[in-house]
Amino acid sequence: MMHIHKSEDIDQLSRDFANWLLSYANQKIQQTGEFSVALSGGSTPKKLHVLLTSAAYKDKTDWSKWHFFMGDERFVPFNDDRSNAKMCYETLLNHIPVSEDQIHFYQTEGIEPADSAAAYEKMLRGFYEGKAAGIDLVILGMGDDGHTLSLFPHQPIIHETKKWVDSFWLEAQDMYRITLTHPVANHAGAVAFLVAGPGKQQALKEVLEGKYQPDLYPSQIIRPSSGELHWFIDKAAAGLLSAS
Repeated sequence: MMHIHKSEDIDQLSRDFANWLLSYANQKIQQTGEFSVALSGGSTPKKLHVLLTSAAYKDKTDWSKWHFFMGDERFVPFNDDRSNAKMCYETLLNHIPVSEDQIHFYQTEGIEPADSAAAYEKMLRGFYEGKAAGIDLVILGMGDDGHTLSLFPHQPIIHETKKWVDSFWLEAQDMYRITLTHPVANHAGAVAFLVAGPGKQQALKEVLEGKYQPDLYPSQIIRPSSGELHWFIDKAAAGLLSAS
């Protein structure tokens, strides 16, 4: 079932999602003793991270029970400003009480992209071996073109079903990308899209209300099989929706 949460602006969206996230995480910790989340890059998650490390939120969960994964990554060195991992450390992980063994990110140095993808998949499968469910929460953004993770329009990676993780060369960005595939997201306990700004209006309308065309709008392929699907959107992004 899909849940749509509308906020006045990106700041309110960040607060609304932070409140939902901590409630959901604490519920999972109470039930299973741990909480796993796949983080996302981008400007909207950056605002969320800063909020989570603020005095108002930092002490509202037991961070020692969290495990952090990464949805996708640009295959660049860690100290490259384009690195999602670098952003997540600088805005969140360096400011909360977590240890390195709770952080499970892609290796992007001293290894080939395909080998990094294979190693990450092996780690994921080992982490979830014997467990009925996958990652508790996958946090996603959506680009102006409707992509999510590194599932870009007209790329074969959109329809990958056997691999949990894959890498590919993205000509438009002149770099390798590495990403979770859609079956991993669709097997998660919950998926939450964070979408803000007027630049997302057209893609959001097509993804939520248009014809199913995942090759054009890859975010449409994210349909959790038994988990929850949440869209946290601000007023600007929702401008073209029929129910806005």
